[in-house]
Amino acid sequence: MKYITFENGDKLPMLGLGTWKSAPGEVYQAVLWALEAGYRHIDCAAVYKNEKEVGDALTKAFKDGLVKREDVFVTSKLWNNAHERDQVQVGFSQTLADLQLEYLDLYLIHWPVALKSHVMFPEKGADFLDHAAAPLSETWAGMEALKKEGKVRHIGVSNFNQSKLEEILASCEIKPEMNQIELHPYLPQQKLVSFCRSHQINVTAYSPLGSADRPSARKKANDPVLMQEQVFQEIADKHGKTVAQILIAWSLHRDVAVIPKSVNKDRIIQNLESADIRLDGSDMEAMSNLKTKHRYIDGTFFTEVPGSPYGQSDLWEKA
Repeated sequence: MKYITFENGDKLPMLGLGTWKSAPGEVYQAVLWALEAGYRHIDCAAVYKNEKEVGDALTKAFKDGLVKREDVFVTSKLWNNAHERDQVQVGFSQTLADLQLEYLDLYLIHWPVALKSHVMFPEKGADFLDHAAAPLSETWAGMEALKKEGKVRHIGVSNFNQSKLEEILASCEIKPEMNQIELHPYLPQQKLVSFCRSHQINVTAYSPLGSADRPSARKKANDPVLMQEQVFQEIADKHGKTVAQILIAWSLHRDVAVIPKSVNKDRIIQNLESADIRLDGSDMEAMSNLKTKHRYIDGTFFTEVPGSPYGQSDLWEKA
């Protein structure tokens, strides 16, 4: 297993279990299977609406001696309705209670988009807080306070482009330590990855398999299917592996952490075995130079809401 090593010596296993889209009733067993298989990195978020069940699984694993708390790296994310500085603590406290933990290893701002505290998903312009009402600098100050208090060991962001990272870097006391972004061969984001590395910001890939099970509202009729790309099948056949394993290995070979989601025991185990795959230069070149370019999670559920103060430039790099 490859690791990301933070400045204080903490180590993040670069292959973790994602829990987005893992339904209540399924995620509890998935987390236990993952820990039994050898995973030591679990990625969560308040908006996934399953953190209580993840917490139940972690509690059982600790109680039964399957793993120790200090051996499991747990990440969660601050939802958009807790961006005001005094709300950061509120959002964090709920996550900590749901996960039944005394501290988090990593806490991320989920999106550079702010909503009013009573809103989970926006339906109209009045549901948002604009940049002036909830500046990222204030949200980040709330994140810094959590780390200073010892409640979080590391802090970072998710879905942040270069300009939003620069906004935080311009005034922060503690630099973001992670940026979690959509990454796969259809969306390699090399420029953003390079920028993060130049500022000692680590990177985690979400939706590494193309998120085929994303909600129907997030799908478009012309979306390409990442897992059906012929070149991946050829590389998988060459190594005697599955396409999913090859896609996971691609991120690891870029020194990017990756969090594939599954609630299937066999696939959870197969995904972990991706850490042992050794792709060669020709494999990486073939996977990194595809004609198809596509972003599956495009953020239009924020930017196309009537009256939204946020646009695509708030989320993604310019083409």
